[in-house]
Amino acid sequence: MDRRELENRTKTFNVRVIKFCNILPKTAAGYELAKQLIRAAGSVGANYRVTKRAKSDADFVNKLGIVLEEADESHYWLEVIRDAEITITSQELEDLIKEAYELTAIFTAAERTAKQNKRSK
Repeated sequence: MDRRELENRTKTFNVRVIKFCNILPKTAAGYELAKQLIRAAGSVGANYRVTKRAKSDADFVNKLGIVLEEADESHYWLEVIRDAEITITSQELEDLIKEAYELTAIFTAAERTAKQNKRSK
């Protein structure tokens, strides 16, 4: 997967999360979970785009680490929504959990590679 495809995938993930959060109940828990999830999911794509402006290899690794943290946090909030039964478990929720897991795995591997490349220079 090239950079452009991953940028599109992270943006699509954010848009899907926003649409999903619109169906969460209008309760204190629903609002708070939606806020946390939308922030984390949006940060995945936004921070990934920023990695291309890294000033050094170390800066790139640092920025990629932030992307990884936000992808993992998104995964966490989606699991909380499912496990707390905030909404009826839907295929969309399960698909978002899977996507958050896959993005976390992708960015874990990317961070590992970037760190190895940085050490080999």
